[in-house]
Formats: sequence, C-alpha cells, structure tokens
Amino acid sequence: MPSSVSVWEAALDEEILALEQFQALLDEEQGLLMSGETLSLIPLAEKKNQLAQRLIDLTTTRRELGAPPAGLCTDRLSTLLVDTQKAETTNRTNGELIQIRLRHNQQALTILQQAAQKATLYGPDGQTQAPAAGTGRPLASG
Repeated sequence: MPSSVSVWEAALDEEILALEQFQALLDEEQGLLMSGETLSLIPLAEKKNQLAQRLIDLTTTRRELGAPPAGLCTDRLSTLLVDTQKAETTNRTNGELIQIRLRHNQQALTILQQAAQKATLYGPDGQTQAPAAGTGRPLASG
C-alpha cells in the first residue's frame, strides 16, 4: 500500500500538470484575443471548460486526502501555489481583454444601426425625409 506521502505527491503532481496545461490554454487564448482571431476562441473555450472541471475534480480529490502528511516535499505545494496565482492573473487579464472586445463590438454595432436608420430616410416617393428629432449622434460626441 502506498504511503500517505506518495499518495499526496502523486495528487500534487497530477494537479500541477493539469494546471500547466490550463496555463497553456490561457496563454493561447490571450494570443488569440490580442490578434483578433475570435473564431478560434470557440473550440478553445470548450477545452478550457473541460480542463477547468478537471482541475476542480483534482483539487477536491487532494482536499479529501486531508492535511499534507509530514515529510511531504513543500516544493510541490509552492509550485502549485505559484502556478495557480499565475493562471488566475492570466485568466483575469483575458477577461478584461474580452470585455474590451465586447465594448468595441457594441460600439461598432451601434454605429451600424445608426447608419441603417439614416439609410432609410427616403420616403415612398423617393425623396429624402428629415430625420426624426433625437436620432443619430451629435457631432461633438466620440
């Protein structure tokens, strides 16, 4: 029967490996966000969700093992902590990049909708009509 130290070490090693894979996906996601290749984000998001669930399962399993046993190499715990913090930071940065992209997309959509409204300013007789009050954007707004 394996010792509690070796069981803990195996659990940590598996979690660290999964976290490294997750970080690689986060780095890939960030590269896609920076380059604007948003269509490639869809399959990546599925992989990211699957790996995030695996990490949750591994963390649960490790916690079920109880407190770390005496004699456990603390370097593995330190590695796990550092890797977790790095993944959290990268994930937060990616979320901010996604929010920026969403705001830009919303602004572009608003501009296109306004252009579409202006394009329909012709009446049934083919003559231009004055826009309704309050439509469009004032020239001074950015």
